[in-house]
Amino acid sequence: MNWVLFFDGNCAFCSKSVQQVVRFDTQERVSFAPLQGELAMEKGFSGYAAKTNGSMVLMRESDGRVFMHSDALIELARALGGYWNVFRIARWIPRWLRDGVYRWIARNRYRFLGKTVACMLPDAALLKRLRS
Repeated sequence: MNWVLFFDGNCAFCSKSVQQVVRFDTQERVSFAPLQGELAMEKGFSGYAAKTNGSMVLMRESDGRVFMHSDALIELARALGGYWNVFRIARWIPRWLRDGVYRWIARNRYRFLGKTVACMLPDAALLKRLRS
């Protein structure tokens, strides 16, 4: 099974998060696409990069199912597998609470690491999994 993780390509916090996922995804199950890219526009996800309440979007390619906010993080744990599966227990936390925390982080993500003025230069591991 493969997933596509759509992320805010203008957000340093988001770009760093993608780099961490690449590092932990040893099975290379997840590919990546910026929310400002053509694939995101084609799928109707480009609006999710909004500064307020922005969201990463995770799409499971096998069935086209889309996960957003905290559900995307839980599904990402599934995609990574191994000891990351322990984070899937978060699905038992009420969605209003976990999405509230997610939205707070999303609203403040530019404060944490800023907004990038130039595109991140992906390393070789990310470059082969990056989609436009």
